[in-house]
Amino acid sequence: MAYEDVLAAYDPALGLEVHVELNTASKMFCGCSTAFGAAPNTQTCPVCLGLPGALPVVNAQAIESVIRIGLALNCSIAPWCRFARKNYFYPDMPKNFQTSQYDEPICFDGWTEVEVDGVTYRVEIERVHMEEDAGKLTHVGGSTGRIQGADHSLLDYNRAGVPLMEIVTKPVLGTGAAAPKVARAYMAQLRELLRALGVSDVRMEQGSLRCDANVSLAPSGSDVLGTRTETKNVNSLRSVERALTYEIQRQGEVLASGGRVHQETRHWHEDGGYTSPGRSKEQAEDYRYFPEPDLVPVAPAPEWVADLRLTLPEPPAQRRRRLVAEWGFTELEMRDVSGTGSLDLIVETVTAGAAPGAARKWWSGELARRANAAGVELEDVGITPGQVAELQVLIDAGTINDKLARQVIDGVLAGEGSPAEVVEARGLAVVSDDGALTAAVDAAIAANPDVAQRIRDGKVQAAGALIGAVMKAMRGQADAARVRELILERLAG
Repeated sequence: MAYEDVLAAYDPALGLEVHVELNTASKMFCGCSTAFGAAPNTQTCPVCLGLPGALPVVNAQAIESVIRIGLALNCSIAPWCRFARKNYFYPDMPKNFQTSQYDEPICFDGWTEVEVDGVTYRVEIERVHMEEDAGKLTHVGGSTGRIQGADHSLLDYNRAGVPLMEIVTKPVLGTGAAAPKVARAYMAQLRELLRALGVSDVRMEQGSLRCDANVSLAPSGSDVLGTRTETKNVNSLRSVERALTYEIQRQGEVLASGGRVHQETRHWHEDGGYTSPGRSKEQAEDYRYFPEPDLVPVAPAPEWVADLRLTLPEPPAQRRRRLVAEWGFTELEMRDVSGTGSLDLIVETVTAGAAPGAARKWWSGELARRANAAGVELEDVGITPGQVAELQVLIDAGTINDKLARQVIDGVLAGEGSPAEVVEARGLAVVSDDGALTAAVDAAIAANPDVAQRIRDGKVQAAGALIGAVMKAMRGQADAARVRELILERLAG
């Protein structure tokens, strides 16, 4: 069903559950390392494997990180809370329960605001709670990497017990056709905030930031929410928007044909751009929650919370307003930056020495286009802010022009080295030798006598054709401004 047709008949309601792995050095309840990329099952101990008699101890740094996140999201901080056991059997949960929080989260009743296409949307935060991550399953033998069709599965418990925080929104209403964009903007802003807080590396491709995206449809004007589905573990900003767009269309078609949407989890298939059924969605009672008997309650002192509030970074919206003023961007330009998720990259590029306008041009233009074409996040496109700054230095020095810079980017992405190394290896430097340029200009004049005559007759704008001919002959490596000067000098009088 066409997206526009769905939105003409139904109102979407969003619900976003964002899982964030904290960047503590050790796990949530034991001293095992949390370093990413270690050999399977080398970062485990009796506690995170759930062996009999092992007793957990709460990671104080993780508690501090979650409180700071809650404060940054305008949450109330619980003066007393405790952990609970969430019971369910999955092979990546070695204890057969997850230590989490249920009815007593550490942070609750918060909010933030995001802007999409000039409209501000308020996102209410229901809770921010602490838990431990599960292990990792690798399905072997199939063509998709999923359990369907696999011969067997391998278990890696290195991630089991890594400090995990879940940020749960209240139903986000009134977004209309912008719903998928609002979800993406919220995720982008959350990633920006978490990075500024320094509590997570928020690497979506590594799973340290992932989203369970809920959506339901109700008839337009109805105040009763529809049946929701939950698309699990969506791990890129682009995929969050695409998955919600697809699910809105799918649910709309089901409802329009007289069918019923089933409450279930769904899996997002990035390659095909669709969701597929997972399992029926459990209710809280299905998990048989009960207080964790091996952990004491958490009771952060008010004075400690007040001290942590003083460590908060500049709020994202305030930061953007400041940068608009400092950089001289228009509101539309900053909106474009926010839409591409390039703000942090631009800040790093400016810090590395590039002018703000030049940094924005590359990250929100050429590099955003390449990332979109490759289906990756902008920060994973393959070039660093430092390299983009170096690229712009070469342009500012007249060593290359914008057209040649795109070839330099090709070389950097191909692993040929830094921008300067690519320029040297590929021989891309702009030709500034007047002798070579003059010869190319004379050849262009000789090949285009009618154009040359028009220039002699005073039609200077006709020089563009000769400039183009020279640039083509010089493979784009000529200084266009100097070529124009030489053409007018040769045809003067």
